[in-house]
Amino acid sequence: RMDQALLLVRNELPAPGLNLAARSGSCHQCLYQFLAFVPPSNESLRKPGTASVMVDTQHPLTLLLNSSVGDRDICKIQYHFGEFGNYSLVVKTISTSNQTVSCDLIINEGPINSYLPILFAFLVYMGILALLIAGRLLMKIDPVRNWVYKKLNPRATDRMINSELGSPNTTDSINCDPAPQSWSSGSRQRLRSLDTFRGLSLVIMVFVNYGGGKYWFFKHESWNGKLHFPSALFSRFVFIMGTSIALALGSMLRWGSSKWKVLRKIIWRSFVLILLGIIVVNPNYCLGPLSWDNLRIPGVLQRLGFTYLVVAALELLFTRADSGTWEGRFPALQDILPYWPQWIFILVLETIWLCLTFLLPVPDCPRGYLGPGGIGDFGKYPNCTGGAAGYIDRLLLGEKHMYQHPSSGVIYQSTMPYDPEGILGTINSIVMAFLGLQAGKITLFYKDQPKQIMSRFIIWGILMGVISAILTKCSKEEGFIPINKNLWSISYVTTMSCFAFILLLLIYYLVDVKKWWSGAPFLYPGMNSILVYIGHQVFANYFPFKWKMQDSQSHAEHLTQNLTATTLWVIISYILYRKRIFWKI
Repeated sequence: RMDQALLLVRNELPAPGLNLAARSGSCHQCLYQFLAFVPPSNESLRKPGTASVMVDTQHPLTLLLNSSVGDRDICKIQYHFGEFGNYSLVVKTISTSNQTVSCDLIINEGPINSYLPILFAFLVYMGILALLIAGRLLMKIDPVRNWVYKKLNPRATDRMINSELGSPNTTDSINCDPAPQSWSSGSRQRLRSLDTFRGLSLVIMVFVNYGGGKYWFFKHESWNGKLHFPSALFSRFVFIMGTSIALALGSMLRWGSSKWKVLRKIIWRSFVLILLGIIVVNPNYCLGPLSWDNLRIPGVLQRLGFTYLVVAALELLFTRADSGTWEGRFPALQDILPYWPQWIFILVLETIWLCLTFLLPVPDCPRGYLGPGGIGDFGKYPNCTGGAAGYIDRLLLGEKHMYQHPSSGVIYQSTMPYDPEGILGTINSIVMAFLGLQAGKITLFYKDQPKQIMSRFIIWGILMGVISAILTKCSKEEGFIPINKNLWSISYVTTMSCFAFILLLLIYYLVDVKKWWSGAPFLYPGMNSILVYIGHQVFANYFPFKWKMQDSQSHAEHLTQNLTATTLWVIISYILYRKRIFWKI
């Protein structure tokens, strides 16, 4: 099967036989998992004992062979098997005098290169991009542009030619719609980099949710550690939501809306997001018809809705209709000092998260436990997945109202339900959105000063990176607080914020400052993010977003299907953009 290889173990040793076990390189402090019993050789027939097993190819494995009697270790081998490869492990005695045993791994049939489809897809998209760039350059040539316009709309071209020969008539003037001009002028005032940032995160999120070609690095990390694509996507969405809050609230107040009216809009939008998440986008539908017995209460939209409610209300409480220069002692900190009550509120929230995470007693679990449970930590705490975060969710929500298939179940074989969008992690998502809010304040207070904006983005990015380095000790597992997307640990928030500030800086420089990039194609889904997110979830199993495959064990077919579905949503969002259809809550 996909992400597997065949291993044939040949045992030339006499009785009593061998036990074969394995441990994944991505499984921290895990127990070895039994794979197969390898019978002893038949000395009379001179026939070795054999056993065949399927081994995982996503991560390096440590194979352990020991005697079935006495539990004596025979050999230990570390190897990264290749997909669809065929291997033999030959166990034999080299010297009978001192009973020296050798374990030789032989490649019977080489693995395939499962990453070639990614290279091919990259070249295809680069080719499409090159054609679009070439077409845009050609359209700048007057004869080519006029010929194209004449072929596409000859009537409009004739009218343009006639108007050049004389004054346009009244009918033409009336038919000319002034809306596109006013709309485009409004678009120029809007920071396209924010929509581009949001759209980039959303497009990758859609691709990953559709399967990501079934590649392991497009899946969520099992627990602590490496920041795969999926680990950064939701956090960027939360970050840019905070940035948009600062700009949107300031705009509404400048247009004369009262704070009570804006608060009602905030509450309504939060309510609709939470309702959509519970009723429309609910993964527990796979358990059968949706009912209260198995309704998942937390979720992506639910967390976005609640985070939006808290951060937007907090900003509304202290924001001002005018974003002029602050007349204080430290003008360089005008985007921070006037809002000191907000920072105190956020620090109190973070203190609550730290106290609950590290001080709350959890039955049958060590205090402050942050592990995955299951076979992790040598199997000592199998039912402690997520520590206090998991315990709070199970206590307040109930196991049936949580996510039933957490990512820790694959590698760590944890059996407890755990929700990555649970209650305790929502505290840190509020912190993440607040840091995005800070980015929005920077763009407001230093508008028309791109150097000031970019320098502050750099400073915030460096500050968040330093905090992350201290919390994690620059280690995957050995830090004070490891980076963990499932827990939404504070180190995860600071690390993702560091990347978000730097990425926003780059996009802002390219799109809004230098205008070297229009933001396309990510701009379009970024301006219709709610529609694209909900639509891709609702229609995930419908053609043309999904179809029956010829070979379901092929990365190439999965990648083709997932990229096609993602591209279709980009095209849909572009059509809606051209028709000026934007679904907002």
